[in-house]
Amino acid sequence: MSDLVRDVRVRFAPSPTGPLHIGGVRTALYNYLFARKMGGKMLLRIEDTDQNRFVPGAEAYIIEALNWVGIQIDEGQTANGPSGPDAPYRQSERRDIYQREALRLVEEGKAYYAFDTADELDAMRKRLEEANAPAAQYNAITRMQMRNALTMSAADVKARIDGGEPHVIRLKTPRKEEVRLNDIVRGWVNVHSSAIDDKVLLKSDGLPTYHLANVVDDHLMNISHVIRGEEWLPSAPLHVLLYRYLGWEATMPQFAHLPLLLKPEGNGKLSKRDADLGGFPIFPLQWTDPFSGTVARGFREDGYLPEALVNFLSLLGWNPGTEQELFSMNELIEAFDLEKIHKGGARFDIEKARWFNHQYLRQRSNAELAPAVQVQAQAAGLDCSPEKAEQVVALLKERVNFAHDIFPEAHTIFYAPEAYDETIRAAKWNDDARRAVTVFRDALLTYNGPFEADAIKHLLSDTLMQAGIKQGKVMQAMRLALTGSGVGPDLMLTMQIVGKEGVVARLENALDKL
Repeated sequence: MSDLVRDVRVRFAPSPTGPLHIGGVRTALYNYLFARKMGGKMLLRIEDTDQNRFVPGAEAYIIEALNWVGIQIDEGQTANGPSGPDAPYRQSERRDIYQREALRLVEEGKAYYAFDTADELDAMRKRLEEANAPAAQYNAITRMQMRNALTMSAADVKARIDGGEPHVIRLKTPRKEEVRLNDIVRGWVNVHSSAIDDKVLLKSDGLPTYHLANVVDDHLMNISHVIRGEEWLPSAPLHVLLYRYLGWEATMPQFAHLPLLLKPEGNGKLSKRDADLGGFPIFPLQWTDPFSGTVARGFREDGYLPEALVNFLSLLGWNPGTEQELFSMNELIEAFDLEKIHKGGARFDIEKARWFNHQYLRQRSNAELAPAVQVQAQAAGLDCSPEKAEQVVALLKERVNFAHDIFPEAHTIFYAPEAYDETIRAAKWNDDARRAVTVFRDALLTYNGPFEADAIKHLLSDTLMQAGIKQGKVMQAMRLALTGSGVGPDLMLTMQIVGKEGVVARLENALDKL
């Protein structure tokens, strides 16, 4: 590839074969960060040439997922259709372009027609396996024993094509050549052409394989960098060879193959089964399978904030070289560097994801989080004003990882205790505790000041001091009387939210039951 300076253009090119894996979200994120860092463009292309695996709704899901995490597409397929100068962006709608390039390769002697049936291909592989051949593949040696344009006369080939016999177009891989590429993450990769088989470029249905389509599209869309998963590294030499054959090697994009996302234990690639066993999602959004109706969990529906998920994913395989852990999207763009991507796989630590969510939840305003509390309270048949919901959020958001955990954590605020912790009762409920609860209740009955945390704190302190009771010795019993537990969030704020009448009722109930 030449050293010419070119505008940065990257692409994310998923297949609509189901929900977007979280590893795909990370790939899209790295493309986006690099494009924004370099002042370039981010494209979304839908690689739907495998019609047998096409799943209805998958394309819309992909677009919605990218929007949710904040990845902005400059050109490509959108919810409103294609947008950009290189439309269409669905590969199934670009069939004529791929056929043209495949036929050009045939005419130039760099590809050929092959008529082998599935049974013949299976028989070939079986023969090679029985002969302990290094690789059971269709290559520069085995192609001369098969039914293709290299072993037939031109007239025979034409007659078969004209007669409608099913056929494919295969790459004619050179027998003795070195294929090299300088990967930004991996360094130099050298492969001998004898290790590359004669891949199918155009299938019998007239649609291209991934190998031809992605090379043709990346060239025509002026893609400068191909940033994709490590699983595509073995195919990269084949793609380099295709660029060479098509006459585009001088403007071939630079490659960067990203490390795998590993199981939480670190041994092997992360799978949906690992996520199911670990009790966490592996898709950005909830997905309902259109065929089976099976529902798979999503990070969004599990309560993760998009900025927390982005921050978590950004550090799975990339390190800024500093101690900083919390990054806004703009900070990630500023710090991102492809050369700081790791070669080794990144362990998917869901506890770290929860930690990130906690950090970002704390940054959300009480007003933003309050509606979630209101919805849950109303579903439980409880009245909860916006003001009360905000107070509950302020009290508890430091104690939870997810917004939906605030209401369950607020159980002792919405419900008076029906039972009391027996361990705390045995250790702390004594004559002083009973007297403290009694005098505080009496003080509240005649108190007409503001019922706010600071005022409550002063009232309690003054009341206990006048009664000659040491506050430190009875506070856990006071909490027990009010909440049924010996631990919990700030007690003064808890009383403020419960309200004066509610606090008096709870104290009287405790005196009766304890």
